Order: sequence, then C-alpha cells, then structure tokens
Amino acid sequence: MALCQIDSVVGDLVGNADKLVSWLRRAEEAGADLALFPELAITGYPPEDLLLKPGFIADNLAMAAKVAAEARECAAVFGYVDAGRDLHNALMVAHMGEICGTYHKELLPNYAVFDEKRYFTPGRGTHQLYRIAGVTVGLTVCEDAWAPAGPIASQAAAGAEVILSANASPFAAGRLAQREAMLSTRAADASAALVYVNLVGGQDELVFDGGSMAFDSEGNLLVRAKQFEEELLIADLHVRPVFRKRLLDPRGRASAKTLAVSELSTATRAAEALPESPPRTALSRYGEIYEALVLGTRDYVSKNGFGEVVIGLSGGVDSSLVAAVATDALGAKHVHGVAMPSRYSSPGSITDADQLSEALGIDLKVIPIEAAHSTIASMLGECFPDIPSGVADENLQSRIRGVLLMAMSNQFGWLVLTTGNKSEQAVGYSTLYGDSAGGFAVLKDVTKTSVYELCRYRNGLDKSGGPIPQSVIDKPPSAELRPDQKDQDSLPPYEVLDPIIEAYVEADRTAGELVEAGFDADLVAKVVRLVDLSEYKRRQQPPGVRVTPKAFGKDRRVPITNHYR
Repeated sequence: MALCQIDSVVGDLVGNADKLVSWLRRAEEAGADLALFPELAITGYPPEDLLLKPGFIADNLAMAAKVAAEARECAAVFGYVDAGRDLHNALMVAHMGEICGTYHKELLPNYAVFDEKRYFTPGRGTHQLYRIAGVTVGLTVCEDAWAPAGPIASQAAAGAEVILSANASPFAAGRLAQREAMLSTRAADASAALVYVNLVGGQDELVFDGGSMAFDSEGNLLVRAKQFEEELLIADLHVRPVFRKRLLDPRGRASAKTLAVSELSTATRAAEALPESPPRTALSRYGEIYEALVLGTRDYVSKNGFGEVVIGLSGGVDSSLVAAVATDALGAKHVHGVAMPSRYSSPGSITDADQLSEALGIDLKVIPIEAAHSTIASMLGECFPDIPSGVADENLQSRIRGVLLMAMSNQFGWLVLTTGNKSEQAVGYSTLYGDSAGGFAVLKDVTKTSVYELCRYRNGLDKSGGPIPQSVIDKPPSAELRPDQKDQDSLPPYEVLDPIIEAYVEADRTAGELVEAGFDADLVAKVVRLVDLSEYKRRQQPPGVRVTPKAFGKDRRVPITNHYR
C-alpha cells in the first residue's frame, strides 16, 4: 500500500483535490493496492470557522466526489468533511470510480490547539470493514488511535487485520517518539498491522511534521517516512494469521461487534520492491525543532502570498537565528537584513550583523536611527518635563526601528519577521509596536536557552563552522537601548528563568507549586507577576511557529483581566 504524506492547504479545495488525484496516480504506478491520505486532506487542517460556511461544505463534498471518481484499481482512502444532519470529520473510501463507504471520526479532541467539538459530531462506532486485496481493513482518524479501548481495539476484535489511521497531528518537540510508542502498543494489543499517515506542512502557527509509519501485528516498526517533507512511501505489508494469539488473549473477544465487510474486488498488485533496510532514524531534538521552524516559516510566507522577508539584524543571537532560518526556508535572495544602530549600539553589533549577512549571502542595509531618535525626543519636549529617559527612551528606539521595517514592508511588499523569543514574550521583555511589530514571529515558541542550542545546531550543519558568528553566541545578551545594558540587569539569567517559564506556562503549575518544587519564592513571585501582567502584550503579537506542547496563542487562553496569583 501507499502512504501518501502530503501537504494540504486550508481552503484550497480544488488544489488539494488535484494533488490527491496526482498522488493517487503515483501510487497506482508504483503498484499499490491502496493509497491512504491524511485527515481532512480535501479541506486542509484545521479549517476552523470555514466549516460554518454552507458553500465551503458543499464545495468540499464536490471535490471529494471528484477524487473518488478518479480512483481506479488502487483504492483511495482520504479525509474530507461529511455532511448530513451534522458535520463529521470523515474518511471516504473510493474504488473503481465509486464511493464505497465512509468513516466518521469517533473521538473528537477538544484540548490544546484542537477545537473539533465546536464543529463536528462524533461517529457512533457502527462503521463497516473493507476487504481489500484479500485483507480485512479498518479505518480510524487521528485521536481514535490514542484511546487504548477505542476504535482500533473494537475493529480488530471484529476481524480487521490492518488498521488505517489518517492523521493531522501537529508537531511538538519529542512528539514523534510519543506517537511511535503509542502506535506500536496499539498494533500489538490489537494483533493487527497499523498504518499511520500524517499531514505535513505549515498552517498558521501549526507545523505538521509527517513522519508517517507502518507497524506489523506485533508492534514492530516497518517503515517511517521523512519528517517535514512530502513523500510517497510504499509499504509492503505481509499480513500473517493471528487467530491463535487472539484466541489466547485473556481479555477475550466475545463483546466485539460484528461489522459489515465491504468487498472491494482489488487483485493483489505487484508493488515496487522495497529495500531491506531499517526505518529512517528520527531527527535529534534540536534538529526537528530547527526543521519545524524552517518549514513553518516557508509555508507561512509562501501560502500567504509573500515572496520576500525583512529582518532587523541587531547582531544578537535571536535575529541571527531568525536570519538563518529564513535563508534556509526561502533562499538568500529572498531575505533582507537591516541594521539600525543607535547611539548605544556597540561596534561589534554591526560587524557581527555584517559577518552573518555575508555568510548567509543575504543583503544588509544599514540605517542609523540617531537622527530620528534626536528629533522625536526634541518633539516630545513639549509634553515631557525633560527629554525622554528610562523605559520611555528605550521603547522609543525600538519603535523607530519598527517604523522603518514596516515602511520597507509597505514599499516593497516584504513580510517583516520579528525576532523575539518565548522567554522575552513570557515576561513582557519586548516593545509593543517596536520589536514586536511584524507579520510572523519565528521564535515565538522558542526559549532563549533553546535559541543558543539551535544556533549551535545550525552551525554544526556546515563543515565551515556555520553562518552565525561565535562572537554572537558568546557575548552576553543585550537590547543595547541604554549604556552598557545587559538582559540580566532586568531579568534573571535565562538558564534560571526558562525552567520557571516552562513550568508555569507549559505545565500550568501555580506559584505555590513552583516554590514547593524548589524554586526561589521571591524569584517565582517576580516571574509569575511579569508573565501575568504581559498577557495584553502577547494578544497583540504576530503568530509564530509552535514547537512545544503549549505555545502562546491557540494553546494558552488566559484572561487579560486576571487577579489569580
């Protein structure tokens, strides 16, 4: 069979349908009996409130019927929205130009970034099985696989020898290993081969990482597709009798429902010979995070109609990493750097930005902001008892830089990539309408300590030592908005701050629980207060790539007006 790991663009119903037909042809040419596509492949995932539009639903049904009409000897199983009295997250089974059946997702996730109960009604577990190429096949969709006693178990008990799982499972660091362990257990428990196909591509802040897999009835991993790339992967499944194992299973099978079996007259076809090699090795933790940033940035820029991006290059570690990601995502000729030194900028900041730009092959413009800084400070003299100072003066510089970048965006159509990281956004160490001004926040879900690790990872990819100067990585972080400023003047060291942020934001620990866990009480009180008071800022930040189990945005919905501490 063919695992069709594709990118499906939300709302591009015609384009998605055409892609499905094209990949179905490729699967047929490779000799596959069956081609499995991701969850909601027709609509893209997640379609969100597009599902409230009757016209969208009707067009989705028309495109699903179009794909079904193109299915030939190779049976096609793909995700779409089924509509009747209610809407269902569904799979369609098509063969020889006809719709042979549907499956409605039974378990609808309603946590983290998922909101499926807002739109869909769950399936009732009355689905049929399919006989394809002499093998009894069951169908599931994404969340259905995560429940130990869910649809996989019930379909296997009813006689399914192979379970197909269509997915749109978003990326988070370490998620691939979690999926593999869970799916292996489901296959072994059900005594059925399990084929998992995942969506790939960026959609707003979500990244779908692919990593499709197939397991035998004992839970052994047979094949794994690439991460972060589209791929047609042929899996040659040898289905072995497992009746003895099932009969000896002490849990018994007596309560299993008998499901109808639809016979699809598909003769076993000769697939391409598979090389005898172990499944691909998964990427390292920072390898997969870096690839997620690249894919998420590339797809956000391209899918929203932008051709080029612009980045404010300060000579710091954050902007250097963003520039490297953007260059890897889009190509050097589509990335523009702008250095905007002030009276407080160190000479090393300009030389570091220049060295980075040269190594990446991107152009660098230098626009000093002193003239604007002095002029605006003078203008404010009518309102201020003295020239702006302190935070007012620091934010003034940041906002001047934001104005310049947005002017270039307006003039040339470039998308501004912001450079703030998760640690800074958590505690409000950013300026509204300044360094937060832009269209996409590449590092929105990356802590400062991870930024350094990702810089080292990116440099390690090149034999020459990589594009990010070592001086950028070595120097203390600074916004350079006042003389001799260092981040640690206002914040704890990031290696101390980040674990508190991760526990408070991602693990939802309370301040009291953090103190009980051993964190300093005064430090916890300060950090928690900063995080809570900065919620209004985060609501005004651009979207960015999600790489952790809980990012700022869809994942975390905390009231701005909030007195709980």
